[in-house]
Amino acid sequence: MAKKDKGLTGAELSGFCGQVGIILNAGIPLYDGMETLAESAAADTHGALYAELSRRVNETGSLYEAMKDDARWPAYLREMVGIGERSGQLEHVMEGLKQHYAREERVRRTVVNAVTYPLSLGVMLVVIVFIMLVRVLPVFRRVLSSMGTGAGASGSALISLGTALAWVVLVLVGLALLFVIVLAALMRTRHRHKTIRFLIRHFPPVRRLLDKLSASRVAGILSMMLGSGFPLEEALAMTEGAIADETAAGKVQGIREALERGDSFADAIAQAKLFDELQNRMVRVGVAAGREDQVMAEIAQQTEEEAEEGIARLVGIIEPTLVALLSVVIGAILLAVMLPMAGILSSMM
Repeated sequence: MAKKDKGLTGAELSGFCGQVGIILNAGIPLYDGMETLAESAAADTHGALYAELSRRVNETGSLYEAMKDDARWPAYLREMVGIGERSGQLEHVMEGLKQHYAREERVRRTVVNAVTYPLSLGVMLVVIVFIMLVRVLPVFRRVLSSMGTGAGASGSALISLGTALAWVVLVLVGLALLFVIVLAALMRTRHRHKTIRFLIRHFPPVRRLLDKLSASRVAGILSMMLGSGFPLEEALAMTEGAIADETAAGKVQGIREALERGDSFADAIAQAKLFDELQNRMVRVGVAAGREDQVMAEIAQQTEEEAEEGIARLVGIIEPTLVALLSVVIGAILLAVMLPMAGILSSMM
């Protein structure tokens, strides 16, 4: 049985978007370009996916229509392609998506590399401590008992205390490792978005980064739509449908509702708290000058750069933080084992 195609990785999505951008920039008809891509990927793992996309593009004449009902293509990619086709800026959109998925792949690899070493160390730690508790300490007890020192009140109490502490540390580290492994497994399943929402709720730095990325996406989409001459209400409606983050989509809906109440666009943006205070002032100046699309493009670039810097800082502290925590755990285990031994040896002297 053929293995089911689960879709493209971040690097593959970046390559696909770049190839489509090259096709459009060269003036090649989309259906010819898709057919060429399908032929070049025929022997690849995703050959069937490209072939299906090419067939659908030939039938519909639209890249968005070809991929909109196929869950193997990310929802954000599908919606952005639709916006690019409506605004006549598909080439520009595909170039932006290429950079977006390349950045996501870089972040994913950096996080994996940062977590792999501490995770491996934790697994070895659990194995070693378990062997010590199950095999080594019982032998140590029997030896001391045969020497007539195991029955001492202080020695026996210290051994029991050390064993209990070691078991507590072992269980805590084991649960932490299990939690990380389960999260990693869920990220590879259809529950990926639920897992991300869980991390967002319980890990504020992730929430702040997502807010920046969502603000960048909202500003970028509005810039494209307004620059292409779409009415503001229609541009906001399309933006709301393209944003996967429910919080950001709710803010866009709030902007639309404020406009319906008669508020100005600048006031609606400020009330939604989508951007920071400086960017809200930039919107007011842009509205007064009739350059909303240019201001939105500048805000999109600013917020994306801020998000990238935040991601770099967050990833940069993952590995040293985990290593520091594991060092504390190792120290606690050594104390739990060595303290009873020191107490017993001192009582024998």
